[in-house]
Amino acid sequence: MHETRLNLRGLKCPLPALKTRKALQRLAPGDVLVVECTDPLSAIDIPALLQETRDHLEGREEANGALLFRIRKAGP
Repeated sequence: MHETRLNLRGLKCPLPALKTRKALQRLAPGDVLVVECTDPLSAIDIPALLQETRDHLEGREEANGALLFRIRKAGP
């Protein structure tokens, strides 16, 4: 299992969701992606993206003015 961090601070909709999708495509099943966003719409866009991709949102929190999403890449 590998963990990757993606800093998307300062990016506005739709860029956080698009860059998250691209990063998820590069991961192996079981890998974790931690996404850091400052765009408030990410609270809607990232979970909606994960419903589409079927990847798992393991956690979501706010820290230092950012939303943090912990995402586990789903299996094949």
